[in-house]
Amino acid sequence: MSIGHTLLGLLESGPRHGYDLKRAFDEKFGHDRPLHYGQVYSTMSRLLKHGLVEVDGIEAGGGPERKRYAITDAGITDVEQWLATPEKPEPYLQSTLYTKVVLALLTQRDAAEILDTQRAEHLRSMRILTDRKRHGDFADQLICDHALFHLEADLRWLELAAARLDKLKAAVIA
Repeated sequence: MSIGHTLLGLLESGPRHGYDLKRAFDEKFGHDRPLHYGQVYSTMSRLLKHGLVEVDGIEAGGGPERKRYAITDAGITDVEQWLATPEKPEPYLQSTLYTKVVLALLTQRDAAEILDTQRAEHLRSMRILTDRKRHGDFADQLICDHALFHLEADLRWLELAAARLDKLKAAVIA
């Protein structure tokens, strides 16, 4: 996820302080990985340097000054271009799991056990996501579906790899 573009998009509704941006980000996108304040301010500094935001005001308070940021026309154009650019699908052609299976075969370890352990972990994650989906709002349900579909595809691969372990062993040891 592009944090900079996400913060720019949040600024389109109006100027905000860094604290407000962090809160809005965490509420909409940060359920699993909340944004750190330092990340907000370093990102805003970079966006300011590139002319994508401007300081709309500075307020003095009991602590450090609070800058209010506003998106510029260049920032709006940048967000529009980012939104229009498709994300490259991630084919996982060289996954860590595949590497572990091949190394297990090469070193005479039990690759089937690795696949079984991974299957159990995927199923555990799916149970957690399904529970979260059941209790979440519509946005949470949609993001959980995305993750569940990826996990289901991984499970299909785990089953296929388990069924073909003998052939894979012959291919990697040859």
